Amino acid sequence: MASQPHRLTRPRHGRWIAGVCAGLGVRFGLPAWLVRFLFVLSCLLPGPQFIIYLVLWIMIPEDAY
Repeated sequence: MASQPHRLTRPRHGRWIAGVCAGLGVRFGLPAWLVRFLFVLSCLLPGPQFIIYLVLWIMIPEDAY
């Protein structure tokens, strides 16, 4: 029996700002520090990274636990 995939939620514990990077890390099986590092690196490139972060902050529900 296959395990059920993790839902994309923002955890209440272990987050720095809004929990978006920590939630993405849990969902895709990556450490939160790696997702945060990749986000910071992506901010060095031109693009709408901050807008995407804000949209994800609004759209991803907070973890119920």
